[in-house]
Amino acid sequence: MSDADSGAPDGDAAAEPRLLDHLIELRARLLRGVTGLIIVFLGLLPFANKLYHFLATPLLAKLPAGSQLIAVEVASPFSAPIKLAFFAALMISMPWLLYQAWAFVAPGLYKREKKLALPLLASALALFYTGCAFAFFLVLPSVFGFLVKITPTGVSMMTDINAYLDFVLILFLAFGISFEVPVALVILALLGWVTPTQLKEGRGYAVVGIFVVAAVITPPDVVSQLMLAIPMCVLYELGIIAAKWVASAPRGADDRPTGDAHDP
Repeated sequence: MSDADSGAPDGDAAAEPRLLDHLIELRARLLRGVTGLIIVFLGLLPFANKLYHFLATPLLAKLPAGSQLIAVEVASPFSAPIKLAFFAALMISMPWLLYQAWAFVAPGLYKREKKLALPLLASALALFYTGCAFAFFLVLPSVFGFLVKITPTGVSMMTDINAYLDFVLILFLAFGISFEVPVALVILALLGWVTPTQLKEGRGYAVVGIFVVAAVITPPDVVSQLMLAIPMCVLYELGIIAAKWVASAPRGADDRPTGDAHDP
């Protein structure tokens, strides 16, 4: 009996178990990542109130003596620290979550892709952490100092704990993502969408765009805008250097996928 008469082609029959194996592997990686996140979250729960007090330090240090945050909603004293504990757990477990994603996709990458992807992933994570730390230790004290100084006479600055948490987390995300400029430029260069020469020629437009972005995502004071725009300009220059280095890197002839099997 010929292959044509025997039913489904051998390729389709072999592809179904292979697809099932990938789905099982994906589920296992997701379960490991979520389990790690939950473990870190449960470990931080007993310290949720202390974490919130630490996060509130930049504002409390600028308020007049005796001032404090307030809770407008009944459940805010419980929900705000829990929300912060989950965000902190997500930040702490991010390397583990990214490792699970990397372990799943790495076997299907070409050698050159793997060689470039791992440093980019590590750099993106480090830059995001740096942006959050920069926002907490430098930007927040200057922002709250400015806001306290411009508070009208006779007005007490009484901030709700949920509103404060949302404001700080948004600022963390804004600075963390903004600090990803070098990684974004390198990826654009790798995709062939831009060249290092084009990035240099567009430096003036980039600076204008950076200052516009800084004005939009930061509070309405010049200090915080400059504290975001200036580092982004420096990171743009570093991105040009990194893109130039990546573009000039030789491509290996033996650029094949490293394997199909996933790591255990």
